[in-house]
Amino acid sequence: MEGSDEDEPAGASSQSDQHMTTTSRHHFGNARDSSDAFSITIIESMKEDYGLFVWPCSVVLAEYVWQQRSRFLGASVVELGAGTSLPGLVAAKLGSDVTLTDNAVRLEVLDNMRRVCDLNELKCEVLGLTWGMWDAAVFNLKPKIILGADVFYDTNAFDDLFATVTFLLQNTLGSVFITTYHNRSGHHLIEFLMVKWGLKCVKLLDGFSFMPSDKASGLSGSIQLAEIVLNCEPVK
Repeated sequence: MEGSDEDEPAGASSQSDQHMTTTSRHHFGNARDSSDAFSITIIESMKEDYGLFVWPCSVVLAEYVWQQRSRFLGASVVELGAGTSLPGLVAAKLGSDVTLTDNAVRLEVLDNMRRVCDLNELKCEVLGLTWGMWDAAVFNLKPKIILGADVFYDTNAFDDLFATVTFLLQNTLGSVFITTYHNRSGHHLIEFLMVKWGLKCVKLLDGFSFMPSDKASGLSGSIQLAEIVLNCEPVK
């Protein structure tokens, strides 16, 4: 369950008109019942169209990471298209070795990632990674878990995204891509591209099926969570 905070309830925000920024606080676990409960503070920007806002898919994926926390202790994690980076930061808080990535040309987003890591006293690598481009740094990434919240928003970028995901999955035996997306994202196209890139879905959940009611009540839309791996079955 989401924890409570008498001074600042979960999701509470403080606004700065001058800089068009806001901070939101997200709680995981119940501080009254669990010693491992914690919160993550996110810096959001009202002037950025997409990259600096905590979208519902990010909240759902972050909650899933928390609930699956035993998988993340000591794991190497890469978050793609991280933006405000809530899922990756939760993984870091749980003991993962985390690399946060976003488009290499979005310098404001990358700078905000560094600020949020400092704010939460978390040590994460921040890397500019443009899907479908093979910079030297990409070849050094060997994640056990790849995270992606709402990365299926532009159908024109799907192929590049799958190329990057497939490359990263091939870098580490037994790795998995965990992603949340809205049903508006074109599920049939996603299924087609999974086959094209030699991937398969091993788990598909309604994003609201595991959300605590107090968190779910603040979200909208139809959100799916999928776990995707390499399809190693021989071609028949």
